[in-house]
Amino acid sequence: MLGQVVLSVQRHWQKKCRFSFLGKPKTEILVIKNQQMALTESNEFKTGTIAPDFTLINTVNNTFLSLAQAKGEKGTVIMFICNHCPFVIHVNTALVQMANEYQAKGIQFIAVSSNEIENYPEDRPELMQQVAKELNYPFPYLYDESQEVAKAYDAACTPDFYVFDAHLKSVYHGQLDDARPGNGKPVSGQDIRNVMDNLLENKEVLENQKPSVGCGIKWRK
Repeated sequence: MLGQVVLSVQRHWQKKCRFSFLGKPKTEILVIKNQQMALTESNEFKTGTIAPDFTLINTVNNTFLSLAQAKGEKGTVIMFICNHCPFVIHVNTALVQMANEYQAKGIQFIAVSSNEIENYPEDRPELMQQVAKELNYPFPYLYDESQEVAKAYDAACTPDFYVFDAHLKSVYHGQLDDARPGNGKPVSGQDIRNVMDNLLENKEVLENQKPSVGCGIKWRK
């Protein structure tokens, strides 16, 4: 599937930011299979912010799960993703590998989908469950039907990554790595791997953090 994705981005995101993305998220246009889609950059989420609490349905097993139940002993990664976004599809394998590796070390991963499903039926909860099983997601895949959780985190795009310490204080909000569909760079997860390694070693987290970029969250009108 990914080999069939044709991606044209007017410019790459090369600037470095320190948690301040200077106002509203920037939007560009990408072309996938001759269709234009908005390309959106993540919003600001300041260091030290406490993770907003939530309880959502876990589509993997159809039970409710709270942040308090799902958080990791040494850290927590919260990812806003969805089924259909090519930027998420591009990194899914790496997310599974990374989660398996770091969850064994005490850093828990939590995935949340907040897309409205009337116009994007491929993101329905039953299909979220199907994707989670097919890809062997080792983390919960939560459905944010009201979109209130996405709003609480000021999430803007898929994927949108947040890393919190053992006390659920924000230490990172930015990209997975420099890889994008079509740019030829390997998906390594290097940026977030560095953050998690520093967390585990009680070191300072990166000051210069590049925003994540992807398809905009599909908000209910």
